[in-house]
Amino acid sequence: MENINLYTIKDPKSPMSEAYRTLRSNIQFSSFDKDLKTIMITSSGPGEGKSTTSSNLAVVMAMEGKRTLLIDCDLRKPRLHKNFGVTNTIGLSSLMIGEAKLEEVMKKTSVEGLFILTTGKRPPNPTEMLSSAKMKQVLTSLREVFDCIIFDTPPIIMVTDAQLVSQYADGCILVVASGEADREAAIKAKQLLEKAKANIIGVVLNKIDATSSKYYGHYYHYYYGNDKTINKKKNIHGKK
Repeated sequence: MENINLYTIKDPKSPMSEAYRTLRSNIQFSSFDKDLKTIMITSSGPGEGKSTTSSNLAVVMAMEGKRTLLIDCDLRKPRLHKNFGVTNTIGLSSLMIGEAKLEEVMKKTSVEGLFILTTGKRPPNPTEMLSSAKMKQVLTSLREVFDCIIFDTPPIIMVTDAQLVSQYADGCILVVASGEADREAAIKAKQLLEKAKANIIGVVLNKIDATSSKYYGHYYHYYYGNDKTINKKKNIHGKK
């Protein structure tokens, strides 16, 4: 059974689901010269909603007709198998050490065209596994099979995993929880992505009070990654 935070499945006509479709459109319009086929989602700290964002974004991508794969790269604290109600006995770690084949670890979801690759058993060396030549080889193969691949990674300030995964991503999105995330931590997260030469395509401001008319019932704003600072924003309705 899917998690209640999968708004795009539970209530596809809700304002929150529409917000994710708007995010999808913003991603598609963020680059005219290069197709953003692989997208990484991270956050500055834990509990900011990165897994909820990556899960719902994957759903709306698949609903648009894109063959989509959602990969849980948070090998230390996986969440995606809980969101989609699937087992996590085998997954990415099983694939990396040769215990399972690719077709065995990719799990179908209730959404047509959406597959999930969970973490599998927690490895003793997550960082080394994510930066391995085997990982690069697997992702090269997956790019040939899927139209869209979304990586859900650990908070970037806590471990280096997100910086490593960013090298595989055409674009990166930073999730920041309104009223919870420290401003300096958010800026530090952005700087770490820039240091890794990641292509920051935007920032999602999550957990905004949806009862406030100021936000028109939606719960995030979309920040543009090209801004010099993280506090310049433009909402999804185009009003500054």
